[in-house]
Amino acid sequence: MKPGSNRGASDRGVTVVISSKVREGREEEYRRWQQEINESMRSFAGFEGAEAYPPIPGEQPSWVSVFRFSDIARLTGWLNSESRRVLLDEVRPLLEEPPALEVLAGRTPGSEAVTAVISHNVRPGREGDFTRWQDRLHRAEERFPGFLGFEAFAPVPGIQPHWVVMTRFDTREHLENWLASDTRRKLLDEGRDCVVDFDVRTVKSAFGGWFRFGGGAAGEGVPPNWKQAMCVLLALYPTVMALNLTVSRVLSGAGLPLYLVLFIGNVLSVAILTWVLMPLVNRAFAAWLRPDVPRSFLAGAAGALVIVLCYALSIAVFAVITR
Repeated sequence: MKPGSNRGASDRGVTVVISSKVREGREEEYRRWQQEINESMRSFAGFEGAEAYPPIPGEQPSWVSVFRFSDIARLTGWLNSESRRVLLDEVRPLLEEPPALEVLAGRTPGSEAVTAVISHNVRPGREGDFTRWQDRLHRAEERFPGFLGFEAFAPVPGIQPHWVVMTRFDTREHLENWLASDTRRKLLDEGRDCVVDFDVRTVKSAFGGWFRFGGGAAGEGVPPNWKQAMCVLLALYPTVMALNLTVSRVLSGAGLPLYLVLFIGNVLSVAILTWVLMPLVNRAFAAWLRPDVPRSFLAGAAGALVIVLCYALSIAVFAVITR
């Protein structure tokens, strides 16, 4: 397994992926329950976000929920909480079997891709053989069309006893080509000595980004592209202007070449957008951005008009500043 494929939980937080098979006819009840647990989690320290994806016929048989926490300790606090226990008691009659839970400690999946989440029950004492076998699988899948990434997550003591591997491809077809390939089948035969069993679940969606609204159906958790573009521009223009008037001038005055000044400016712009401005924009325009909230055409147009007025205000402010 390549170095760095599974870093400590304190490095970049922890993500929990929960797969649940909902009984036929109980989908609406489960959807309401999912909203309840999302709301309940907001009060827990370290909670960073949640997403939910319903089944896709022929592709994803289970509901998949993704929860993000800042570290293992805070995740453990939620897993052992009384409020979660009560909610689990409520959902039990809605499920065909107990939900499967994977803890991805140290990374937050971030690729806009089709992802296979594979849980492995590794034989005691064979962990070294397992990691070497995963290395061979990884080198093989890298040669397949559409491959985007691979991440491996070691067991989390006291929470999760099995290894979890995530494989991402750009399309469902490319992922299926790999999963059904003779190459993978031969490698699976090689690994049977070190693995008792394994379970594969596929999620057709992104795990995050600047726009995240949990609880919606697949594809409904992300606003339309035109709304995303309007909001990004709202945050991007003042960021770029402010940096050009401050940091870029200082760096240029210090004699740095233009290409380096632009690179540093871009790094700062992305950082400010990701961790400061886009979360603020998301909260300010949440009612307009959320795709799962019904609204009239006039309400949608009013939201767009408000953003256009914000553009005008931002332009006017910088027009005064740069005179």
